[in-house]
Amino acid sequence: MSTGRTHALADALAAGPVLLDGGLSNQLEAQGCDLSDALWSARLLADAPEQIEAAHLAYLRAGAQVLITASYQATFEGFGRYGIDRAGAGVLLARSVELARRATDAARRAGTGRRMWVAASVGPYGAMLADGSEYRGRYGLSVRELERFHRPRVAALAEAGPDALALETVPDADEAEALVRVAEETGLPFWLSYSVAGGRTRAGQPLEEAFAVAAGRDRVLAVGVNCCEPEEAQAAVEQAVAVTGRPAVVYPNSGEGWDAAGRGWTGRSTFDPGRVRAWTRAGARLVGGCCRVGPDRIAELAGRLAALPKR
Repeated sequence: MSTGRTHALADALAAGPVLLDGGLSNQLEAQGCDLSDALWSARLLADAPEQIEAAHLAYLRAGAQVLITASYQATFEGFGRYGIDRAGAGVLLARSVELARRATDAARRAGTGRRMWVAASVGPYGAMLADGSEYRGRYGLSVRELERFHRPRVAALAEAGPDALALETVPDADEAEALVRVAEETGLPFWLSYSVAGGRTRAGQPLEEAFAVAAGRDRVLAVGVNCCEPEEAQAAVEQAVAVTGRPAVVYPNSGEGWDAAGRGWTGRSTFDPGRVRAWTRAGARLVGGCCRVGPDRIAELAGRLAALPKR
């Protein structure tokens, strides 16, 4: 499946940086949503889709050009545990794309004057387990087993007509290999984004090895990192570009830490929109924020990008 809009995103990246949105969950919580169950934001696809659309609109108003759908933790297996059959789960997966598309349509009617795109989020296997293993990887599954897990939902998301796929928060190069193979079957462009710590994947692999998974793949829009400490981003961007020759994608967390026992965030934000100049100089073309990076920070990034010298 391919549309003129998907080609336009690749063209836009060739012309200069494009702004992603920020953390969906923190914006939903700011709107008063309860995200305490295992389905996280994906539950709202069934229970409160209007809240997801409102969160998307908040980021578009802040200047975002690419919306990432509320499908990170949405899987047939996860929905099945809540008594939702495969047909119903397929409807919810498609709804994640439809809600983002409706938000871009509403923003367009309001006269934003910007080009906007929708990227369907494909989170790692561990996100479905909801036990934190998406930050460890190494699930004990083969690449083929991971392909079989990801293929049905990737196909369902692709059928809903996004402009691209966001293979994001990937902790493990083996899972990246599975995701890339499945994504290529759809014909859609995609980006591959690892969650990293200490200059390695969360599973402990060297980033050079991890980024090489995307090298030479025609459908790859960008390669990089997300859901990591802001301080990790610069070196990862440089390495992603060096290994793949493709634009980099970078959208780190705020820098605060999650206290699993206390169920709350600790520390202070170290997310500095001023870093975007160095990121783009190093080859980043998709830039934004992840957990705890809200519309205010995305608006700051928009301002910083607008001030960059034109190519």
